[in-house]
Amino acid sequence: MRLTTLSAGRCYSIGALAERGGPWRIVDFPAGFALIEDEPIGPILFDTGYGPGVPAALRRWPGILYGLVTPVRLRPGETAAEQLVARGIAPEEVALVVVSHLHADHIGALADFPRARLAIDVDHARPVLARRGLRAVARAFLPQLLPGDYAERLYPLHFSSPPPWLTEFDRAADLTGDGRLWVVRAPGHAAGELCLVAGTPGRPDGTGLTLLAGDAAWSSAALRAGRLPPLPARLILDDTRAAAATVRLLARWARTHPGARIICSHDRNSDGN
Repeated sequence: MRLTTLSAGRCYSIGALAERGGPWRIVDFPAGFALIEDEPIGPILFDTGYGPGVPAALRRWPGILYGLVTPVRLRPGETAAEQLVARGIAPEEVALVVVSHLHADHIGALADFPRARLAIDVDHARPVLARRGLRAVARAFLPQLLPGDYAERLYPLHFSSPPPWLTEFDRAADLTGDGRLWVVRAPGHAAGELCLVAGTPGRPDGTGLTLLAGDAAWSSAALRAGRLPPLPARLILDDTRAAAATVRLLARWARTHPGARIICSHDRNSDGN
């Protein structure tokens, strides 16, 4: 299994409002996604970053409000599909996209992968999926970014007892059945938030494991410290108490697996690894 972290577009925010200790100036943050290769079912993505449908959605009401709060930049050649083609992978070859949650920077290019199954925690994301208009934008959800046939393409997630290296979590879902990709729930930042743990531990310290944490924390440093974002950013959390509990749990997992690689979607130094 080969895992590569990439990004598709960027968003902008005052650094200190996104993360404690950040600068009081505008900072660009990548919209990260990950490519997992050498799996029997075919290429797998964790999220997609921004896609070509996002700029168009942000030019129309009410998506324009999203763009005012979170300005977006997507340059030619930056979409996930374009980057995969450059690596010799056709978009139609992508077998599965694990959707960490439904914010636009995570589902922005789902339409570019027409044959991919979609792993979404529908049971917990359903309240957001039902929203439209301003109520959807208030949750950073742009419904037009979901493929029209997404419901027919849903990939089942069967949660059960976790493997020994994920005992901090009550339950986990073996994504492909070979024990190398596990999905865990990470509520708080957004409804239906998922993390993905890839690999198997080569040593007790977690060497060989990669945690793709999505937006459960703004950065891997914040996750390891068990730190929530500053107050302004907390206002957009789906559930502040759940977010605090999740980041504490992930920090505990990180402490017991110090050899594991941890990647959050907006980490600024993970591209191409």
